Amino acid sequence: MQLNQKNIQKMLARYALFLIGLFIASMGVAFSTKAGLGTSPVASVPYSVSLVNHTLSFGSWLNLMSVLQIAVQIMVQKGKCNYLEIAIQTALAFVYGYLTNLSCFLIRNLEITAYILRFGFMLLGCAVLAFGIWIQVKGGVAMLPGEAMNRAISKATGKRYENVKIFFDIFYIAISALICCLFIGKPEGVREGSLIAAVLVGNCIKFYEFLFKKTTAFFHPAKSKQKKL
Repeated sequence: MQLNQKNIQKMLARYALFLIGLFIASMGVAFSTKAGLGTSPVASVPYSVSLVNHTLSFGSWLNLMSVLQIAVQIMVQKGKCNYLEIAIQTALAFVYGYLTNLSCFLIRNLEITAYILRFGFMLLGCAVLAFGIWIQVKGGVAMLPGEAMNRAISKATGKRYENVKIFFDIFYIAISALICCLFIGKPEGVREGSLIAAVLVGNCIKFYEFLFKKTTAFFHPAKSKQKKL
């Protein structure tokens, strides 16, 4: 009974960590959008669609994209996926969409006019988004559909997760630019910030993992040696 209680406490702690990462990631997306230099790659397609079609909010289009990413994930894993995890992903994806709307609402009155400040805010958004994603991975209970899709493709192809993420970030930007150019006449939601974020977010995740491993090795050298053996 005590063991079960400990397991429940650990699971609750992991989900709490994941939800914290979820909110941090949504703030990263909001920061990038507010900078006005092109939103983050993970949100670029739904953001571009929201500029063309106002039927749904930015967060709601983000939810629909998550459904598509879940479908790709199931196809890549060829029916061997964990359907409980898929159900959890679906629920959390809709939470993420609403958190993104909330985050955009929270900073709605923030005014950033100078280009250097906008550029700095865009870099901050990339760092915050990457940190939120890294925390979600460390939570170890679930991932958002986009990141879970990257993980599934990484396992299926043998490619590093971070490199798969960078590839899809660039792919999302290309699709977003095409949508905006076709329907608006200019890449409204895709600018230099989007291209920088496509490379920066994945590399920031690598950097956070590097710092985590170095810190763990410093405070727990015995465990670090055991892992190497």
